[in-house]
Amino acid sequence: MEKPVRIKILDHEYMIRGDGNIDLIHEIAEFVNNKFKEVKDNTENLSEKRTAILVAFNIASEFFQQKKERENLMLDIQNRAQSLNFQIDSIIR
Repeated sequence: MEKPVRIKILDHEYMIRGDGNIDLIHEIAEFVNNKFKEVKDNTENLSEKRTAILVAFNIASEFFQQKKERENLMLDIQNRAQSLNFQIDSIIR
């Protein structure tokens, strides 16, 4: 485990330990901070707890959407590969 990395989210500093590289940790922190700012800018008078829940939900929603898109892409690739294999087999025989 690497030494702690100092990050800042909504004017609060946190020490994060991670196995990844420091640049990636900072990139993730910036992403999370931007999500917090986005929710804060579009809502009024939410507690930090409620804001955090909305941010977590938004990030999870994006994750599941990208996961579904990836699954669809993989299925499309598999279908195309099967079709190409069938075409190659029909030519060879």
